[in-house]
Amino acid sequence: MKTKVGVLYGGKSPEHQVSLSTAMAVMNAIDPHKFDVIPIYITPEGQWIKGEQLTGPIEEIKQLQFTSAATALIPVSLNQVPAADSAAGGNEETIDVIFPLLHGPNGEDGTVQGLLEILNIPYVGNGVLASAVGMDKVMMKNLFAQAGLRQAKYIAVTKYDWQKRGETVYDRIERELGYPCFVKPANAGSSVGISKCKQRGDLKAAFIEAFQYDRKIIIEEAIVGREIEIGVIGNDEPICSVVGEIVPKKEFYDYEAKYEDGQTELIIPADVTREQYETIKQMAITAFQVLDLSGLARVDFFLAEDGAVYINEVNTMPGFTPYSMFPLLWQHSGVPYPELIERLIALALERHQEKQTITYTFEK
Repeated sequence: MKTKVGVLYGGKSPEHQVSLSTAMAVMNAIDPHKFDVIPIYITPEGQWIKGEQLTGPIEEIKQLQFTSAATALIPVSLNQVPAADSAAGGNEETIDVIFPLLHGPNGEDGTVQGLLEILNIPYVGNGVLASAVGMDKVMMKNLFAQAGLRQAKYIAVTKYDWQKRGETVYDRIERELGYPCFVKPANAGSSVGISKCKQRGDLKAAFIEAFQYDRKIIIEEAIVGREIEIGVIGNDEPICSVVGEIVPKKEFYDYEAKYEDGQTELIIPADVTREQYETIKQMAITAFQVLDLSGLARVDFFLAEDGAVYINEVNTMPGFTPYSMFPLLWQHSGVPYPELIERLIALALERHQEKQTITYTFEK
């Protein structure tokens, strides 16, 4: 019997469009001989709409953007889809596993994962805590610091603090970080809302931009060096891919460089020494375990000019098209795209089965 996979995509997030591209690629790559695929679309307004079970490849993204005229879905009934004979009074069939291809807030941040936990539905990827902490750059970096992982210096600022003490905040940035520095929303991905600041005059515009996407932002010192990334998959025994390097043609790797201008070069495998690779690999596994990740992650690093390795961040649901860094890293590590999807589904079912052994009642 084939495994029934519900692919969840879209979402109420600035990264809605990125999610659509990811979903189209994954659904077209899933082996139809092993899996039945049910598309589940979350509109930009947050409405959940279920599509028909796929019977062939998706030709264009608009096929995935269902309207309210389609079958609206109440999230608490997420694990049920109409059986083929439901119109004739048949029973409902249960989705075996959810593949949440959601990027950014309201999807990658533990919210949807929490819903799936309550419904006791297996799902691909990281759990509630790991997703939430992995999304919040401030909390993530606090845990990295506690684990002793080398990283850039950083400062966290809330919108309230900035509005009340703006000049004091700028003074602290100049004193502790200096220029250039990067201003980012604490809870956003795909480089949404990021600015590079070279002087105090840049900070106000950067803060206004970042605070559009979150009430908390992070300011980081700039590390001069190369941008290196590694893929990790697994549960209790994670394994790492080869490393890749991002060479943006622009000043830094922003949203347009990632998804629109086509000018960014990906070098896989990256030219690093064996010692540097082992350092990156060990730091990636440490980060994976410190954040209690499961399933998958892409871990991003800076390789400084003096050879020092700095961890930047963990992405708990990295870009997942065949041309994204994470799948390409695994392709170069001997795991082709369709097989990677199958492995992640198997890891999801494995982790869910483990959770079923937990006792939730207590009798003295």
